[in-house]
Amino acid sequence: MTTASAIYVGHVVHQRHRPKKHALRYRVFSLLIDLDDLPRLNQLRLFGHNRPSLFSFRDADHGHGQTPRDWVFAQLRAHGLPEPTSIRLLCYPRILGYVFNPLTVWFCADAAGKSIATIYEVHNTFGERHTYVLPAGAEQTCSKTFYVSPFIGMDCQYAFSILEPGEKVRVAIDETEKGERLLYAAFAGKRHEFTDRTLFGLFFSHPLMTLKVTLGIHWEALRLLLKGIKFHPHRPKNSPSA
Repeated sequence: MTTASAIYVGHVVHQRHRPKKHALRYRVFSLLIDLDDLPRLNQLRLFGHNRPSLFSFRDADHGHGQTPRDWVFAQLRAHGLPEPTSIRLLCYPRILGYVFNPLTVWFCADAAGKSIATIYEVHNTFGERHTYVLPAGAEQTCSKTFYVSPFIGMDCQYAFSILEPGEKVRVAIDETEKGERLLYAAFAGKRHEFTDRTLFGLFFSHPLMTLKVTLGIHWEALRLLLKGIKFHPHRPKNSPSA
């Protein structure tokens, strides 16, 4: 089945610059889902949309009571941006029903394929989430307003850099604190066809990947704790999840 959707296989990397250096690199894969493809993707044997399957995608993980399309429209409308014709999201799938998505990236474009905006949907391990809606442009920057890591304070800025999905994809974030570089995080992957055959292979080459994402977060937290990195207590989100 050839679709506008795809699977990107690659690595996620983090490089912390201060107060002590810390790096990680993990093999992962992400789904690129074109919302228009979901009815066709749901016909695959190993992928289900809003139904149990080996790999699955659930609207409830993102839409907050709305369909993904309606949710995206509402997010863009709230920022004075037009409704897109094309909506694609880059995310981890549920594997055997489990997923944790630290970052989901939504690519929004008009009928001509011109980018309108990018939505960065961030989840933390406290069950909270937040969205940064940024108009398309050469520079996408914003202030940090959502607690993510207990080892990074809130007085930070994000600068996003994207290679939009093609044969390759890359999403990179440079985080600065008081004007100094603090953390670089990125995912880069190579395109594969969104088929049962690809999914079957990934189930064995990346076993229980989504569970390992969560375990990896806690393992890296322990490493940072042992390095003596300052701990910042959880600051609950005041407003409802977007």
